[in-house]
Amino acid sequence: MLAYAVRRLLQMIPILIGTTFLIFALVFALPGDPIATLSPDRPLSPSLLHAIRDRYHLNDPLIVQYGYYMRDLLQGDLGVDFHNRPVAQLLADRWPVTLQLALTAWVLKVVVGLGLGFWSGLRHGRPADHFALGFTVLFLALPGFVVAMGAQWLFGFQLDWLPVVGAEAGWPLAFVLPAAVMALESSAGLSRLTRSSLVEVLRSEYLRTARAKGLPPGRVIWGHALRNAMIPVVTYLGLSLAGMLGGAVIIEYIFNLPGVGGLMVDALELQEGTVVVGIATVLVLAYLLFNLLVDLSYGLIDPRMRHD
Repeated sequence: MLAYAVRRLLQMIPILIGTTFLIFALVFALPGDPIATLSPDRPLSPSLLHAIRDRYHLNDPLIVQYGYYMRDLLQGDLGVDFHNRPVAQLLADRWPVTLQLALTAWVLKVVVGLGLGFWSGLRHGRPADHFALGFTVLFLALPGFVVAMGAQWLFGFQLDWLPVVGAEAGWPLAFVLPAAVMALESSAGLSRLTRSSLVEVLRSEYLRTARAKGLPPGRVIWGHALRNAMIPVVTYLGLSLAGMLGGAVIIEYIFNLPGVGGLMVDALELQEGTVVVGIATVLVLAYLLFNLLVDLSYGLIDPRMRHD
């Protein structure tokens, strides 16, 4: 198992380098002068402009800037913004809100998506299955911002059950509505995947053999079918948690939550490239970490995969 984990870690290194370089290059290519935003009303002197550009290596070629960034990143330093505030501290101040939102949404997604998927998969072709398919198609078709605004109108303004903006009410009240919006949209895909995987496993030859041997139906379903059906589902669940950290940006903006999403929007408006790259780098690292955990869980579910 240790050798399996080491192989996966080594495979992550070129992915990290490639993705961070791509992000860095895209930010580098943004139009406009980020230094001009520091003093829009009063032009800075040429000597001060030169000092600022030299401080942040803005006069260096792209590959040189990236080299400085990776050197600092390997030392655990995400750099500073144009006001000399550490990017790591800016992220630390905002991450709790984003993590609370993403984790709450992920738990709701697991409960709704897996429950609905198993329920419809075990009733394949019956009315319950058709109802579940209709439900998932509805939320797959509706854009997330439409669901968000509809939820705000119904549960916030009409019923006055939950706050619709801000995080002043704290967890869970301030996070229930945005997390439910995120969960409903993504649980539809999880439900379809779970149902399809379960139906495919239930039709497999080895389950027919298990039934023919006289194994109890409960053991066939819970001991064999669900375990094998969970392999693609585990992949989806693990990577979707990392995806929710990035997807929370839009929901945070709609519900005015002071998380990483708001920090990203502000940084893009002010062309704070260091902040944008820092946020994106952390999200990439989170994605790679969850991908590693998914790979390791494969080895626990099916030991044969440790030798792939």
